[in-house]
Amino acid sequence: MTRTTTNQNNMHISLSCPVHDSFRVQQVAGMFDVPLAERLTEEFDVELPTDNDWQIGLVVGPSGSGKSSVARAAFGHSLYTASDWPADRAVIDCFEGFSVRETTALLTAVGFSSPPSWIKPYAVLSNGERFRCDLARALANGTAETSAASQPPNRVPCVAFDEFTSVVDRNVARVCSAAVAKAIRGRRVSCQFVAVTCHYDVAEWLEADWVLDMATRRLTRRCLRRPKIELEVHRTELKAWPLFARHHYLSGSLAPQSECYLTTWRGEPVNFCATIPVIGYRGRRRFTRIVTLPDYQGIGIGMRSVRAVAELQRQRGHRVSVTSSHPALIQHCKRSRDWKAVSVKKTGQSRTGTRGFNNYRSSTGRAVVSFEFVGE
Repeated sequence: MTRTTTNQNNMHISLSCPVHDSFRVQQVAGMFDVPLAERLTEEFDVELPTDNDWQIGLVVGPSGSGKSSVARAAFGHSLYTASDWPADRAVIDCFEGFSVRETTALLTAVGFSSPPSWIKPYAVLSNGERFRCDLARALANGTAETSAASQPPNRVPCVAFDEFTSVVDRNVARVCSAAVAKAIRGRRVSCQFVAVTCHYDVAEWLEADWVLDMATRRLTRRCLRRPKIELEVHRTELKAWPLFARHHYLSGSLAPQSECYLTTWRGEPVNFCATIPVIGYRGRRRFTRIVTLPDYQGIGIGMRSVRAVAELQRQRGHRVSVTSSHPALIQHCKRSRDWKAVSVKKTGQSRTGTRGFNNYRSSTGRAVVSFEFVGE
């Protein structure tokens, strides 16, 4: 049982649970000198911000420190509660009330940017992908509250997420934290977000505006700086492609004339991209594959790698372009000074002039946007 009293920004929480008397309870009490009472009770005081001048908060502390109790007391109506995902429906079909465009924007915002995985059921996804789906659903619930009649004017909803990153490895946890922070601070998701976790390593990746450490019961107003992500781009061979192939939204094989590049972070492969000549245009190349592994999506690794390769190609005297139907790539290029839009084709590109090239994968039937690299 939890009882809460609030005085301005101070919260007094009283936790109690009943002790059910039994022979074994009496045995344990006698063996370990555990005092028996009608109820076991713990009381403590915490401080939480009362103003709305923040976007991301963090409640962190060791197991049993009262994090979940504070979250329920302070954000009960906004605390995300996990629910079952249908076993017979694709993830993309499980966001009722949201269009396909809105759903893909939410999934992309949390770093789940793999269309081949969007059409799979939740149950077959990896732990990291499932976590991102749950995170997207939590943000979707919060976004839906924006139009609720109970929302005060000009007040964005709050979303609290308990056990944040608890089910994923720590590398995925850091990337997920950075992805959701980027989405919220970039206004792609309109809500305040509170992460509740026992893992201190996500604090600087979330760049939280305030941190409540339940180990000390102290509230700190701060915004930690995210560590730098230092990438290395290497020229590689076609044999590196199979690691990335199943995560790409096209099923065509990689052309043998492709120039391939592998990006690593801390020695681990994270991104693959390749360019090929543009048929019929001397000195021009285009990106034919851009794939970031799912565990590293959402923090800009893919487009940083693309920019590095495009700059290299330009130094060699080539004009470089990219054509895509992926919403995240299109939005990035539209915002970036490095790229200029050169064409929009609602039905894709024609295969005219490419019939003699085996393995050539055109965009016929898909709406695509083409951009040319111009640099800043």
